[in-house]
Amino acid sequence: MLIPCFACESRFHPDEYFRACHDYHRGKDLVAWTCPRCGNQDELRVLPGELGFGYPRCGRFDICDRVRVPGLRRQRQDLRLDISLDKEIWRVSTRRRLVGARRPY
Repeated sequence: MLIPCFACESRFHPDEYFRACHDYHRGKDLVAWTCPRCGNQDELRVLPGELGFGYPRCGRFDICDRVRVPGLRRQRQDLRLDISLDKEIWRVSTRRRLVGARRPY
């Protein structure tokens, strides 16, 4: 099983792919991922058995592409998302956000 980067078309084994996940936004249920090869940054949603890729639109995340990952599971915790596949578990922590902080444009 190889998971693609949509920017450079590189393919990664699950361990390499999920180790590149670095921020979980619990409110939006999104994981930030940076490609180890080209540096492209994506946001994705981890779903049972698949990854959902898309774009924020009108206050929600629209999934445009799905990559099937048979056996993929997720468990939401207070400050992290646990992603598991077979016997492996990857923990993606939530970065602390300031209440009322605005994003720079």
